Amino acid sequence: MATKTTKKIKPLFDNILIKPLEEEEKTPSGILLPDTAKEKPQIGLVMAIGTGGTNNEGKEVKIVVKVGDRVMYKKWGGNEVKVNGEEWLLVEQKDILAIVA
Repeated sequence: MATKTTKKIKPLFDNILIKPLEEEEKTPSGILLPDTAKEKPQIGLVMAIGTGGTNNEGKEVKIVVKVGDRVMYKKWGGNEVKVNGEEWLLVEQKDILAIVA
């Protein structure tokens, strides 16, 4: 999947811009993990939200997360975009699984 570099992104409809949060560099027992052993992050910080949209029946879909929420999202969901040199994700609201407290 191609990535694009941009400085400012305003998601449309029910899309949400997420900054993935990096996993720990070592295991609880103290073993350091090389980059090749790390899994793709599934928790991130909501950086921007769209305005909502409509579902297949034409009913309004409201965005339930807000900027600053920590969320868990589907492992392979979203489209990668580069923001100020960092890889972030644009995901549809349906690909967000939970708000993490």
